[in-house]
Amino acid sequence: MDLKNLFSISGHVTQRPLSNTSAIWWQLNHVAVIRFARIAAIMALAIVLRLWGLNQIGFNTDEAVYSGQAAAIAQSPILKDIFPVFRAHPLLFQFSLALLFKFGVSDLTARLLAVAIGVATVYVVYRLGSLLYGEGAGILAALIMAAMPYHVIVTRQVLLDGPMVLFSTLTLYLLARYALTERSVWLHAVGIGMGLTFLAKETGLILIGAVYAFFALASEINVRVRDLVLSLILMIVIMLPFPLSLILAGGSKVGGQYLVWQLFRRPNHTWDFYLTTVPGAIGILVIIVALLGLWLLRKQNTWREKLLVWWILVPVVFFQIWPTKGFQYLLPVAPALAVLAGRMLTHWPSIYTGNSPNHSKNNKWISVTIGGIMILSLFAVSWQTIQPGTSGTFLAGTGGVPGGREAGEWIQQNIPANATLLTIGPSMANIIEFYGYRKAYGISVSPNPLHRNPSYEPINNPNLVLRMGDIQYLVWDSYSAERSSFFSERLLALAARFNGRVIHTESVLVTSENGTQISKPVIVIYMVHP
Repeated sequence: MDLKNLFSISGHVTQRPLSNTSAIWWQLNHVAVIRFARIAAIMALAIVLRLWGLNQIGFNTDEAVYSGQAAAIAQSPILKDIFPVFRAHPLLFQFSLALLFKFGVSDLTARLLAVAIGVATVYVVYRLGSLLYGEGAGILAALIMAAMPYHVIVTRQVLLDGPMVLFSTLTLYLLARYALTERSVWLHAVGIGMGLTFLAKETGLILIGAVYAFFALASEINVRVRDLVLSLILMIVIMLPFPLSLILAGGSKVGGQYLVWQLFRRPNHTWDFYLTTVPGAIGILVIIVALLGLWLLRKQNTWREKLLVWWILVPVVFFQIWPTKGFQYLLPVAPALAVLAGRMLTHWPSIYTGNSPNHSKNNKWISVTIGGIMILSLFAVSWQTIQPGTSGTFLAGTGGVPGGREAGEWIQQNIPANATLLTIGPSMANIIEFYGYRKAYGISVSPNPLHRNPSYEPINNPNLVLRMGDIQYLVWDSYSAERSSFFSERLLALAARFNGRVIHTESVLVTSENGTQISKPVIVIYMVHP
């Protein structure tokens, strides 16, 4: 063989691998582009649903409290003297928000941070679903989470539950990584994730029960005691800043009072509150599909299903027993349900193929149809919820309070700086304090420490306080009046007794039974005279 033929053969040999490499490289890039496009589209949907009309209604009471704490941490003038830094919960989210408040206190800024955290959670759900059940299940789970009304509603607000769910879902992802690899580093990371979950909101700590149940029942997962102990130590180290800061700042007494109040407070809802309220927000079809998957794919069940099921069961059982019930409290179970629903719709067609060659294809069409209906229904409910005039409901955790921001801003501009106000309850008092920069008290705050939030100061004798001129303004609002007609009537009686004169009214347009729009007063401010 001459030299020319040798080069020819060599050239031919070297060109084929290059051609194959190019083809593989192009194919990988093509897959990566498609994957990126899918994720980007889901993130865009999540962003749109959480940003649309975001600040159309001002804060509710919890939003005002957490933002007020952040403003106090940021040393905002006036607000730092009204809102104490230490109240009931850890301060991870409030400290993060305080960094933004250094450039100016704004309710829009606070809500944008909440939205960013909610969108980040959608991405973590995608990674979790992909890790457990493959790319398709991850995409579908993220899509469910992006459109889910439950998650959309909560992550449009300045609440601690959104950040807590981000870190709890990240902890769930890290736990799944450990179960897959049994590498110690992932179990150590679980401890850090659980510590961050606690710092976002202390109720996230109940998920330790889910971790314990998972390790106890998933015998196929090996856990070394040394790694488990180190994980617990890391969790405690991450949690320590909160109790240490309480002790150093002299706020430990408030923390103890809050615990006593939570243990002995009266139930605020009936026993069936979660059963009647939360499933519709999560999506009835999402829950049904997730449960069907556990049954129809039971022969394929592994530690993965144990992990997700216990992640759901522990919070549901705990908060059902716990007397305090809030709309957003069960949000940590939503990612696990989304992943289980994604698993069902992506894995069921390939399992139940039947004898007919077209059976598998038919099953795929059924899954696509069900998935499409599910996503469209979730989107429709979320879209309706975020429209103007529909999000200001009277259920704690579902939205802002109509007229609250406007009333507070009017107070800030028209009422003396040293004035003090009396409202029906602490909910409106918090809103007035944040927007109005004036001290406010709630007439409904109980003088019994066991029956009140220790953060609130009671007015034991409103008649005497008004007679002495220590309170100069009364604020009636329909939100508090609907929750407590007794204290609403009591405040109106005080307004009449002390020559109350209406100086400002906030109204909203509502649709009457015959379809016409009428103006309804939602907040009325009285000036009283001893």
